[in-house]
Amino acid sequence: MADATADLAGASPAKLTTADGRPLKSALARAQAKARRRAFLLVLPLLLFIVLTFILPIGQMLHRSIFNDGFAANMPQLTQWFVDNPVGTEPDESAYAALAADLKSAAEAKTIGVVGTRVNYEMSGTRSLFTSTGRKAKNFEPPYMQAVLEADDKWADPQLWGTMRQVSDAYTANFFLAAVDLARDTEGKIVQAPEDRRVYVMLFERTFLIAGLITFLCLLLGFPIAHLLATLPLRYSNLLMILVLLPFWTSLLVRTTSWIVLLQGQGVVNNTLVATGILTDDTRIQMIYNQMGTIIAMTHILLPFMILPLYSVMRPIPPSYVRAARSLGASSWTAFRRIYLPQTLPGIGAGALLVFILGVGYYITPALVGGASGQLISNLIAFHMQDSLNWSLAAAIAAVLLAAVLVLYWLYDRLIGIDNLKLG
Repeated sequence: MADATADLAGASPAKLTTADGRPLKSALARAQAKARRRAFLLVLPLLLFIVLTFILPIGQMLHRSIFNDGFAANMPQLTQWFVDNPVGTEPDESAYAALAADLKSAAEAKTIGVVGTRVNYEMSGTRSLFTSTGRKAKNFEPPYMQAVLEADDKWADPQLWGTMRQVSDAYTANFFLAAVDLARDTEGKIVQAPEDRRVYVMLFERTFLIAGLITFLCLLLGFPIAHLLATLPLRYSNLLMILVLLPFWTSLLVRTTSWIVLLQGQGVVNNTLVATGILTDDTRIQMIYNQMGTIIAMTHILLPFMILPLYSVMRPIPPSYVRAARSLGASSWTAFRRIYLPQTLPGIGAGALLVFILGVGYYITPALVGGASGQLISNLIAFHMQDSLNWSLAAAIAAVLLAAVLVLYWLYDRLIGIDNLKLG
């Protein structure tokens, strides 16, 4: 027996074998590879789901934000003229001949509206110019410059030709410039957009300010609620937790419209204040269709997302820590500030990030209760997707919003550390 043990101890790993005679090292490698394949196959459905529903849509959005071939694909001859002639070249007979040919073919293919819309994104009022001239293009004869200008003398505008040169490139950064209230002039220089079109930066500022205020209010209201849930006995805290989770079982649309009933001028809140004598009929508070309505409704809707991370970190904190601090002479405030609060920071960070990011992307609630002053950047994205059909600009605004959120993640990681983030 001792000799067998000595032989086994003296054998090299390469000479050890399994019961069926295979080398132990290769058998272990094969078993580990099989375990890795099994683990990969288990997560493959989730991976495919994430790729199809998250990564690919974001990739398409980013591509759409810099790509729009509405002009280039339907005006190939004029696009080629722009390629062959440098910036500053005056449009000559060959340019107008290319324009006339492209207008005729686009009108026959019924894509002239697409061309006009693409130019209209950069220069308002030009879509009708393309569609009206496209209807006449089949009758154009040389000299084409004279024929096009007789159809409409607006074609002589240098700004129009400069705009068409810009949109002739399918790949452009102009949509990102528009998303931050910038534009290009006829020479291609970046300038500020006209004052009446500078709305995006203001909406970004409003969105982040309102989301930050909602996050603060949720923390202010959610912290004591989470503390109460964490310190009560389980039979009571579980009952109260049902009340916290109850809003998740109710439609978001129902909760939002309920606030309309409560906050409107003749609503429950104003009627109660009038009935108690706090207000009169002439001094009813306007709490709906403005920023106040957006803040109140979104604070109520997002409050559970703050309470749950806070509760998850408060529940495991032993009450004896605070009692020990009190027994050593610390006041209630000192024990809270130096003992209890630091242990809740991971939950505060998780809840704040969750509420803030949900807040900057909310759409339904601001659309229903926000009015003109309570609209957020998400409502403008929806407008460009559904009404103006400027998908490229909508994608660019969404990309800027995504970049801003990623910057917040980076700042949180640098200041607090993403490893300290706890959701449960």
